[in-house]
Amino acid sequence: MHISHILAPRIRPRRGYVIAAALTGALLTAGPAAADGPTGPARDDDDGGAGSKPTVVLVHGAFADASSWNGVVERLQQDGYTVVATANPLRGLANDSAYTASVLKSIKGPIVLVGHSYGGAVISSAAAGNPQVKSLVYINAFMPDKGEVLGRLAARFPGSELDSALKPTPFQGADGAKGTDLYIQPTRFRDVIAADLPAATTKVMAATQRPLNASAFMDTATAAAWRSIPSWALVSSRDKAIAPDLERFEAKRARSHTVEVESSHVAMISHPDAVANLIRAAAADARPALAATGSRTLSLAVTGGIAGMSVIAGAVAVAATRKRRKTAR
Repeated sequence: MHISHILAPRIRPRRGYVIAAALTGALLTAGPAAADGPTGPARDDDDGGAGSKPTVVLVHGAFADASSWNGVVERLQQDGYTVVATANPLRGLANDSAYTASVLKSIKGPIVLVGHSYGGAVISSAAAGNPQVKSLVYINAFMPDKGEVLGRLAARFPGSELDSALKPTPFQGADGAKGTDLYIQPTRFRDVIAADLPAATTKVMAATQRPLNASAFMDTATAAAWRSIPSWALVSSRDKAIAPDLERFEAKRARSHTVEVESSHVAMISHPDAVANLIRAAAADARPALAATGSRTLSLAVTGGIAGMSVIAGAVAVAATRKRRKTAR
């Protein structure tokens, strides 16, 4: 009404229609332009913008290093993903989770976090409370719930031959503290870990394996990020390190999007395409397009509201002008 009082005395009858229409058209035309501005969709090269790909962070498991992801890294990089294959210290669940969490904090934008084997337990704790982690991907992995002990979880289902293949090796730190590292006996490595890889390859893997501190199997998980973050899981039906039934149980409990392949424990090496495809599926859900869409919708809604007000104001102005003409007669 205040707007109509300002406009009514200054416009003639026919011009009232013209001005109201012009105001409405100008505002409606300005809407999309405003939506594509600072509050609208970001360019593909903007950090975290609509259309940008999330960073994929890969966490390896025990008896391995980051090179175990090489085939997957190559495929994802060909698709334009930024990939970080971090070095898992393998010194215990609390230590390894804290280290991985610090790596995640150094990365800008959305993250797809992937863990293999013991690395699955690590990412479940490391991702807790980090809003940048949009998806979790578990490859032949442990997925402990908060309060679970890894060793007890591993024993819940039959089918694993890992215990009988382990080689405990005492060590002493610089501070004098003693502990036990776990290796896999070289003669058992191929059968338990990588039966679907060439023998020459597994001999190298056995010789270069990195040990896991035995304390990791006695540590209690302090968080379960899969309870609040969408997850994907790959189960290997020929896994002899982690029982396939345990992998299925964990994936079902976490309500993960699950695929199953006929593979050994190292599916990321023997089936890199299947692993890369699962990560791509998780990455598609992690892209922040909704945030930009939300900004655009809000901008259009506000613009639409202003345009609606201008139509009402114009109509009131016209009506006031007509009334004034009749009074003058």
